[in-house]
Amino acid sequence: MPIQAGVSPPATITAEELAALIAERDALAGALRVATTERDLALERLKALQRQLFAAKSEARGTDQKDLFLNEAEALAPTDLTPQAEVEDIDEEESTPVAGHQRKKRGRKPLDPALPREIVRHELPEAERVCAHDGHALVEIGAEVSEQMDVIPEQVRVLQHHRIKYACPCCDQSLKLAPAPARIIPRGLLTEQAQAWVITGKYQFGMPLYRTAVLLRRFGGDIASNTLASGIVRIGQAVQPVINLLRDHLLDSDLIYGDETHVRVLKEPGRKAQTKSFMWAQMNGTGPPVRLFAYAPGRGAVHAEKLYAGIRPGTTLITDGYEVYNGIAKAGGLTHLGCWVHARRPLIKAEEAIPKAARSPDQLASRFVRLIGKLYRAEALARDWTPARRLRMRSRYSAAVVREIERLLLTHLHSVAPSSLLGEALHYLHGQWPKLVRFLENGSWPLDSNPVENAIRPFVVGRRSWLFADTVGGANASANLYSLIETAKANNIEPYRYLVALFKKLPLAQTADDYEALLPWNIELVEP
Repeated sequence: MPIQAGVSPPATITAEELAALIAERDALAGALRVATTERDLALERLKALQRQLFAAKSEARGTDQKDLFLNEAEALAPTDLTPQAEVEDIDEEESTPVAGHQRKKRGRKPLDPALPREIVRHELPEAERVCAHDGHALVEIGAEVSEQMDVIPEQVRVLQHHRIKYACPCCDQSLKLAPAPARIIPRGLLTEQAQAWVITGKYQFGMPLYRTAVLLRRFGGDIASNTLASGIVRIGQAVQPVINLLRDHLLDSDLIYGDETHVRVLKEPGRKAQTKSFMWAQMNGTGPPVRLFAYAPGRGAVHAEKLYAGIRPGTTLITDGYEVYNGIAKAGGLTHLGCWVHARRPLIKAEEAIPKAARSPDQLASRFVRLIGKLYRAEALARDWTPARRLRMRSRYSAAVVREIERLLLTHLHSVAPSSLLGEALHYLHGQWPKLVRFLENGSWPLDSNPVENAIRPFVVGRRSWLFADTVGGANASANLYSLIETAKANNIEPYRYLVALFKKLPLAQTADDYEALLPWNIELVEP
């Protein structure tokens, strides 16, 4: 074919050059895939952070229970370990009719009949108490009663203590003075009731001390917030014997929950004000309810070991996946349970990272969330069952659900990018698996550490208001006072009344029995 004018002849490409071009193309394509993957992962994390900042924090999903114990013959089929009677019990549980709902009468909720009442009479003027028909005087035949709640603002008063002096009228050799009453803070400016009011304001209702000082000034109590803070620190130190007893009861429990959260202390020797410290929380699952907080400058094992020193071998410990707790459980010979809520949480994040247009019930994250939901719906049904019956339910139903979760996990563990949200969730689930499935061994063991997270929530909410502790002494005092208030609440005791009784009786305690009588479930409350 003749070559046209102005057109270059095609260049000859050798096999080596062609192979090099193909290799370069493949390398560029691989680099593009890596860049695309990194971009997608970065966008996924960006959206997750945006949801964390701006979206609702709830992880709740639908509560539809129609599939619980229904259409799951494999899970409900009797096994060698499951008596037929238990199947009949559950069948009976399913078929029990629900009582008809009685619609409540609409209207305003009545005020507490125990509240003091003051009657305000509204009468007609004397000139209007005359019958318009025959002119006779009207007589009172009753009253139409309506109620309003009235609030009397705080009243600040001064208790002036007069210690009477006595002397002999015949000589000057005998002079006596009535002794001062024992007080939790000798020569303290505030009464025990006032101290309890300040402490519950901060640690129960999250009101910073400077606001308490402003509120007091409204009613004539001009006290600096520094003075209030000093009193709190001294009381936090004075109640230490009661805290020690509470810790003894906690460590004697068969089941202990553990968790921790961060806190800032501004004036800690050798550390910057911005350094993150920690408030450790513990609670028991058996015996009288105990909720304990303890301050530590760090989150390492050296701090955790002090909190769990003296725990009995064989005690059951349930925590999140923080590695330090594994060491505590191993060193103390404890039975360590995992938390299904912490296993579910990253799966929720992975599920929410999927664009709404692309979401479906068949998404992998949604399948895991749905299966974990079955475990919780079963536990909700068995909440009031005996541990033995709950264990049978777990062995026949929950165990089947757990096996399905494990099968799904092992199938997809290595097919998902490890650095993606779903990949991280699956690897966390895989790492915690031996602890997560342990609840199947005992009908009394819980699925999660939610109770201790609920106990630590008042501290987290209060931290948003008071932001930090000024000194280490203040942080330790806060830990002790949070412990007293949350333990009182767990024992269904109003914290203010408990603190008033404790502050009045603590200076009089001498023996171990005296201090034992000051625990929330033993103390005799002082009448308000």
